[in-house]
Amino acid sequence: MPAPRSGGANHAQDVYLEYQRRSRTPQTPPGDEPSRFAGAGADAHTKLGRSVDDLRPALETLATRLYEAPEIGFAEHDSVRELAAVLIQHGVEPEVGAYGLETALRAQVGTGDGPHFAILAEYDALPGIGHACGHNLIAGIAVGAFLGAAPIVRELGATLSLIGTPAEENGGGKEHILRAGGFDEIHAAAMVHPAAGAKASPIWGERTTGVRRIAVTYRGRAAHAAGEPWLGINALDAVVSAYQSVAQLRQHILPIDRVHGIITDGGAAPNVVPEQASALFYVRSGEIDTLRVLTDRVVDALRGAALATGTTAEIEVDPVPPYLPLEPSVELMRRWAGALGERGRETPPSPAVAAQAGPSTDMGNVTQFIPAIHPSIGIGGPETVHPHHAAFADQTVQPSAFAAMTDAAAGLGAVAIDYLADGALRAAVDAEFAARGGRYRWES
Repeated sequence: MPAPRSGGANHAQDVYLEYQRRSRTPQTPPGDEPSRFAGAGADAHTKLGRSVDDLRPALETLATRLYEAPEIGFAEHDSVRELAAVLIQHGVEPEVGAYGLETALRAQVGTGDGPHFAILAEYDALPGIGHACGHNLIAGIAVGAFLGAAPIVRELGATLSLIGTPAEENGGGKEHILRAGGFDEIHAAAMVHPAAGAKASPIWGERTTGVRRIAVTYRGRAAHAAGEPWLGINALDAVVSAYQSVAQLRQHILPIDRVHGIITDGGAAPNVVPEQASALFYVRSGEIDTLRVLTDRVVDALRGAALATGTTAEIEVDPVPPYLPLEPSVELMRRWAGALGERGRETPPSPAVAAQAGPSTDMGNVTQFIPAIHPSIGIGGPETVHPHHAAFADQTVQPSAFAAMTDAAAGLGAVAIDYLADGALRAAVDAEFAARGGRYRWES
């Protein structure tokens, strides 16, 4: 069913004006300075780094096996078994099929109480182009961070979880896990994503848009397109009208907003008036409020197309869970930057504070619910070969990618042990999270 109405055009104008006001308010990026907290200490970081380095052959094998046998979302049966096998080989018994999802995974070390940090893994691939988003490396990074940090966490009286999250590309596995209560007892979380080139992401300013999907099917009446066209009601005309209406909408939306769509069914034969036609649209925006407003506006355009053509419209908003804007914890990003520095990798200076458009991830849902980060690390390939480019998959099994995976695993593990060891750091992370609104769970 479509999302509840938000108040029409006047409400949209009010939301956009508020967005404009906030975006023009001068802000000082707070992320460039190093973390002021002690964390777990140098000895723990050294121990962690050595453990991760020792794990590198196993992590390379894991990433390579996933690359060689890619599986799409919710079908990652062999992939999740590969992760489980590595954990078992290193003394950790995971649960496969956690949270009611066949290809989700959960593993835990530590006391089961005290502060609780989660490291997240992805391992689904893209149809036709395999691991062109580098989720095979994400899995290696997560497993390496978890196993490398495990001995230290056991000494801290804290808890560390590894959560394998299916279907980031096509199904919102993390939102499904959220709805199943999988993050209710976790205090903070993190994962790392591979990127083009050789740079790491900046501490401040890395966000993503939220995305919602809108599927529409128009139904009319079939007729012979030459013999009796006046008896037909053309569903394809409705889809074309809807597409054009959305195109006209684009010039009146926020600069960071995106709407794109495809015709998924346009009829069966040119000489038959199509009695059914369908389309699928993606709606993206950088704020939750503006995402809701833009969704309503697109739904209005789709309804208008039905009215104009005499068809009926079946509109489904959120056939899969929405992905919310990513809002990473700056305090945790500082720890990540410091840990990468220990591995000889620098994070770039913070960019100007500006809203960013672009892709989306269901990790955004986690960052809205608990403090979390989703930094990226370049894997050494060409700057022009980005994730979702077919050639990126091959880059993920190059020596430079494995080196980046190992460094990222050490950096991610360091964030986990720093958070679990340092109460003052945890308090600062919580204060930052509360200042931007605290825990948020999506409701349609």
